[in-house]
Amino acid sequence: MSVLDRARDLLGRELTAYGVTVRITEVEAYGGVTDPASHAYTRTARSEIMYGPPWRLYVYRIHGHHCANIVTGPSEQAAAVLLRAGEVIDGLELARERRGEVAHEALGRGPGNLARALGITLADLDTDVRMGPAVVLGDRQSDVAVSEGPRVGVRRAADRPWRLWATGDPTVSAYRRHARAESSEESAG
Repeated sequence: MSVLDRARDLLGRELTAYGVTVRITEVEAYGGVTDPASHAYTRTARSEIMYGPPWRLYVYRIHGHHCANIVTGPSEQAAAVLLRAGEVIDGLELARERRGEVAHEALGRGPGNLARALGITLADLDTDVRMGPAVVLGDRQSDVAVSEGPRVGVRRAADRPWRLWATGDPTVSAYRRHARAESSEESAG
């Protein structure tokens, strides 16, 4: 299964962490060793987790926020899917404690806000989301109409339509193109 297939499969599924459950509404696919926008395009200590088995969390910190990805494999391919947004469907009060007084649809909008609402931190790196115990990926509760477009805030391979979201869902984040994003032609070389 390709990283795009895995990304599409994650939409509409439940993810539970530390007393909060979300329905995943937005993701971004990263192709690992073949994708210049991926953290794993160049193998580093930070991206090493991505080269291992699938279904593990790759958590990193950027701009003061944690972001959570699910490694999709296969091993050595280093593909992963960034969890960009989700609707809080259980544990609302706990999510509000973590995120503050924001509108319900904004609690898990954006990858940093989603990780914060769920309580995911660097301590969750390498968690197998099929087994948990603290972070567990659940089943899809319903089929989702899917839209696709370019990834948010990446400089290289910026035009790839590898951002997928539940069409019309109010929890989906806004698209922001990186100020120095390269065109597809520039990214190809």
